Amino acid sequence: MDPVAFKYLGAGLACIGMGLAAMGVGNIFGNFLSGALRNPSAADSQFARAFIGAALAEGLGIFCLVVALVLLFT
Repeated sequence: MDPVAFKYLGAGLACIGMGLAAMGVGNIFGNFLSGALRNPSAADSQFARAFIGAALAEGLGIFCLVVALVLLFT
């Protein structure tokens, strides 16, 4: 195979990580909302932790994007 094809294949595989990070953020906030509806008094104390988890998941998604861009343009 052509070496350029491997660059595109690697970038495509790195983009899978971005989709999984988006699913992780949805999972975090979905579970937070489910827990907040069950126990509204504890929702305020857990809201900051939900944002920290979402920020970490998005950080991994951005890292996957950087890896894909590095693979494509180097």
